[in-house]
Amino acid sequence: MPRRYRWLISLALTAFISLSLGMLRGYRVPASLAQSNQLERFDAVWETVNDNFYDPDFNGVDWVAMADQYRSLVAQAASRSEQAELINQMLAELHTSHTHLYTADDPAYYQLLGIFYPRLAELRTQLEATFPDGKVEYVGIGAITTKKEGKTFVKAVLDGSPAAAAGLQVGDQILSVEGQPFQPVESFVDRADQPVSLRVQPSASPDSQREIVVTPQRYDGVTMFLDAMADSVQIVEKAGQQIGYVHIWSYAGDQYQTKLEEELIYGRLKDADALVLDLREGWGGAPPTALYPFTARGPSVTNVGRNGQAWTYHSQWKKPVVMLVNEGSRSAKEILAYGFQQYDIGSVVGSPTPGAVVAGRPFLMPDDSLLYVAVADVYVDGDVRLEGVGVTPDVVVPAPIAYAQGADPQKERAIATALALLDA
Repeated sequence: MPRRYRWLISLALTAFISLSLGMLRGYRVPASLAQSNQLERFDAVWETVNDNFYDPDFNGVDWVAMADQYRSLVAQAASRSEQAELINQMLAELHTSHTHLYTADDPAYYQLLGIFYPRLAELRTQLEATFPDGKVEYVGIGAITTKKEGKTFVKAVLDGSPAAAAGLQVGDQILSVEGQPFQPVESFVDRADQPVSLRVQPSASPDSQREIVVTPQRYDGVTMFLDAMADSVQIVEKAGQQIGYVHIWSYAGDQYQTKLEEELIYGRLKDADALVLDLREGWGGAPPTALYPFTARGPSVTNVGRNGQAWTYHSQWKKPVVMLVNEGSRSAKEILAYGFQQYDIGSVVGSPTPGAVVAGRPFLMPDDSLLYVAVADVYVDGDVRLEGVGVTPDVVVPAPIAYAQGADPQKERAIATALALLDA
């Protein structure tokens, strides 16, 4: 196999390793405390990381000392959410991506479960009581939010989502939901298909505050990103050219690649003059064949019908393509950006990726919280390690979030870059 594809085969970002919890190395939980429900989750987290973290030296961190330091803090925490925050502070000491505790009040909990639920029989068995109908669901509006200086801002809006339908835009500050503080999951529990009032502030001026009505929907963690990807496909008419656009919110499964190829070869993008491939936000996990439509070689096939009309099938995309990334383009998406640059497939536009490129695996904790653990290191092209490094785009375009009023300078620049490639 040519060297240019070897890095793809090394993708282990959805590695599934049969790992078991054993005895703690160098750390023993006192029997009186081990029986405490308050600390049961902490002990399970520490032990799971101790037994499964990819680096036996814990990235230079004294993991036993972390147990001594944080266990007492967790024991004193006033709430389970505060406990979770402290546990994540401890995990952050490892300075490694794919190592985080997710709880059921975070949409990422359901999204991550949605990625692994179809693949891990053990996980499905463990969650039978939690999701008795076999669907990993939560009620939400499809807005990805971020905290800045104590304020909640919309960072991204899923295509086809209730948030998009209600006119919620990137940069909007969410002030309240039905007069209560915004919570991405809790604010919408038992409110699926019911109108809910959000108070938002689109600009820095308090005078811009307004009420919008959004109707939350039930999201299936397994299918939600594929649906959003399908809803994102569009043709942008610019300077007499047709620029195709698709947003791949998640790449964690063959279904996303299949959908992309369907749109490129048979569907709405096949007649576009150029393509913008948006990999911002969401999840990674790209399959080994992810770049084949842009790199592999193969013959075209032309069919001629009885009426003499011809239709040509191209199995590859041979027209200009631009990749769009940002700090939310994690994991295998970063490897794809690396490949785009290394093999001169097209320009990469946006902001630097986060350098979150190790292989993660989820573990269910005693309280059904989900611990994501880096279980394997990842190298591309044999010796290139992107963890902690990331990929810097060819064309760097900052995209401030706060009060952006829906502006997307990165997408605009990517479209302009695609046009320039057509004119070259």
